Amino acid sequence: MFKNALGRFRLVGLLDGSSLLLLVFIAMPLKYFFNFPEAVRVMGSIHGFIFLIYSLGVVYAVIAVKWPFRYTIGAFLAAVIPFGNFILDGRLKKLKANFVNH
Repeated sequence: MFKNALGRFRLVGLLDGSSLLLLVFIAMPLKYFFNFPEAVRVMGSIHGFIFLIYSLGVVYAVIAVKWPFRYTIGAFLAAVIPFGNFILDGRLKKLKANFVNH
């Protein structure tokens, strides 16, 4: 998975997707149902940092893998939809043969 730009991007995408799920399905219920706002503060900060790395990963993939513009838009849309990065990862696995290994 770490051998090329696409593999590194997939890893960061899975981390971003996981952090979003933790934020939405664990930290937010802790805040609103159990009056524990620190969970969102901490998990939100972690997710924000991972999202910044993910955004840089999208830019890196555009340059290194020479993605079409529609893939870039799709990658950013996948990042804001719960489970979106996991769907994107499945599609990237299928498409990896179309990209040049870098």
